[in-house]
Amino acid sequence: MKLLIAPDSFKESLAASDVCRAIQAGFCEVFPNANVTLLPMADGGEGTSEVLAFALGGSWHEVLVHDPLLRPIRARYLMLGNKTALIETASACGLPLLASIERNPMLTSSFGVGELINAAINNGAERLIIGLGGSATNDGGAGMLQALGMKFFDGKGQLLKTGGGALIHLARIDSGDFALKDIPIGVASDVINPLCGELGASAIFAPQKGARAADIIHLDNSLSNFASVVCNHGYRDFQNAQGAGAAGGLGFALLTFLNAQMQSGFEIVAGSVRLAEHIKNADLVITGEGKLDAQSLMGKVAVGVANIAKAQNKPVIAICGGVDNAIYSQENELPFDVILPSIQHLDSPDIVFASTFDNLKTTAKNLAAALKLSNTLA
Repeated sequence: MKLLIAPDSFKESLAASDVCRAIQAGFCEVFPNANVTLLPMADGGEGTSEVLAFALGGSWHEVLVHDPLLRPIRARYLMLGNKTALIETASACGLPLLASIERNPMLTSSFGVGELINAAINNGAERLIIGLGGSATNDGGAGMLQALGMKFFDGKGQLLKTGGGALIHLARIDSGDFALKDIPIGVASDVINPLCGELGASAIFAPQKGARAADIIHLDNSLSNFASVVCNHGYRDFQNAQGAGAAGGLGFALLTFLNAQMQSGFEIVAGSVRLAEHIKNADLVITGEGKLDAQSLMGKVAVGVANIAKAQNKPVIAICGGVDNAIYSQENELPFDVILPSIQHLDSPDIVFASTFDNLKTTAKNLAAALKLSNTLA
């Protein structure tokens, strides 16, 4: 049996490479002679740099930046041989950088992302690929722009405070020494949400970042005001562009101020690691992600892998942490032959996250046992 294991990371639990190893460990307890290929995947969010470093090589560079609460931390970016720097926004403003009690998109800032961009350019980068996803912020990329030299003022002429909530008071923008428009920037993201509204950054993503119901309304109004002020200053209106709402609105800032080009993060990674070729050589494909839900259907890793597998008539199984039953709606045509949640029993989130490797291993072992049994009954 030729088995391809090609999952995404499990957010806040395991890197994609560790997910691969957990599934392999369980499966090979039943099929020890299986020919297994491990192919960690990503979609532009957390883990993208590691996956592309695995496929393309390059060198890591660590720099001092500020986290979402503006505390100094060490973050890194990947410099490829063609002077392209790959920056994951999550490394500077990611949700895992904050304890649960600290998560508040009213206050958090994307400032560290701008610092990473500056560092890469100062190190000779001539092109940037910026992976969006996993952010703890909802500031429309204002923090990133501040780190790049822009200044934001309220109606009283005072410098605006950081955080998504403060944008409600934005009245004026000073571009200052901002001058990055000549540097090609590709944005790797599979989020297609606009900046504002029912499908916008605040409504869809802010709750998982710690926003309460009242915060969500405030944040959406703040981003709407940000977009209005931007347009009043003569910039093109990108608030309804696909991906503008990615990473708490970072997509909007990158499109508006840096002339960035949105690209499918999954397609960038899939092409780099030759996913289609590996699927062609496999008898069975196993993919997965932390939670299979409505967002998965918008081009995330598990569905992307499964679509390529189905196009080649290969069986594909998804092993996930949890599964939202809403995806089984008749409106959704799921490309998986089997979907398996891996959480073995209810417990606190901390314990569930800490048990992810063992849960995946157990689920993969049970899957392999079922396959072996089906062969004896066929």
